[in-house]
Amino acid sequence: MGNLSLHIDGALATVTLTRPELRNAFNEETIAELYATFTGLASQPGLRAIVLAAEGKAFCAGADLNWMKAIGRYSWDENHADAGKLADMLWAIYSCPVPVIARVQGDVYAGGVGLVSVCDIVVASDNVGFCLSEAKLGLLPATISPYVVRALGEQASRRYFVTAERFSAAEAHRLGLVHEVTTPEALDEKVSALVAALVANGPMAVRACKKLVQDVAHAPITPALRDDTARRIADIRASAEGREGVQSFLNKSKPSWLS
Repeated sequence: MGNLSLHIDGALATVTLTRPELRNAFNEETIAELYATFTGLASQPGLRAIVLAAEGKAFCAGADLNWMKAIGRYSWDENHADAGKLADMLWAIYSCPVPVIARVQGDVYAGGVGLVSVCDIVVASDNVGFCLSEAKLGLLPATISPYVVRALGEQASRRYFVTAERFSAAEAHRLGLVHEVTTPEALDEKVSALVAALVANGPMAVRACKKLVQDVAHAPITPALRDDTARRIADIRASAEGREGVQSFLNKSKPSWLS
């Protein structure tokens, strides 16, 4: 893989964007590699956490300039197909059953904000800036919008989509896009602490919790939803992991996933 690297160490996978000279901007190859990588990781039952990181001064600067030049010559049908590949890549990360932590060490622009938004936990250095810059180019953040609006919030999205203003890591934290802001020196320590928190929990429970939030967050509280949540807790209580976890707690012993 020429645009990213994958390292698996036991229950942790680290996916790193490796185009620092181009500010880790997207092109067709990067999108395809991210899609293939996360599709593959989704099928690995032993994984407990994934860290999405980047090399260099920027986390992701959106679209690669050469790719944008090529897109400028596309027909409508070609543009539609190309955008569909980006949409599929974002969905592959968002729907990956393993929790994904974004390690944001540098600036995030345009499609890069979408990449951050599909992650479950976001840790950013305090010197990082964010910008939904599409409107400056006469474009719009359409493909990333379902995830950005969920992560950033509707009211903030109404502002930053149309103004294309840069906003700080502190502001991103205030708005909910970023969960933790650290100094650059403390970034890895915080990411490691979050990975440790994830692997301390029941493996199947963590995956079920991720899916639960996605399914419940925007659903009306109907009798069908109430029954669905009752079924989910019944399923996991009756599972081997659920029974072991409860018994370990009652017996003050360690469950197998901690041994």
